[in-house]
Amino acid sequence: QVQLVESGGGLVQAGGSLRLSCAASGRTFSISGMGWFRQAPGKEREFVAAISKNSGRTYYAESVKGRFTISRDNAKNTVYLQMNSLKPEDTAVYYCASQKFIATVKPDDYEDWGLGTQVTVNP
Repeated sequence: QVQLVESGGGLVQAGGSLRLSCAASGRTFSISGMGWFRQAPGKEREFVAAISKNSGRTYYAESVKGRFTISRDNAKNTVYLQMNSLKPEDTAVYYCASQKFIATVKPDDYEDWGLGTQVTVNP
């Protein structure tokens, strides 16, 4: 099992920035891919960004490309999501997830999930 804990969410004005962190513990040697997903009220959980542990290859949703950056520090078993130029439509609970295969954009591929951190962007 892998335990994931997100942090860094909060309330910001449109155009502002936040950095989310996801700390992994437990069987971290099993992790090959990690991703960020988000879910707004009444909406399906959607892909935001993902990164493969070993290669560092990244994927981004079109809605965040150019504004968000995913990165990882393997020595710390931590993944980050730097969010710049935030928009009200970015408001959601952001979840970190991990899987034993390389990063994908499909939520169903991921095996372990954090409890989420709230991001609210005011206009």
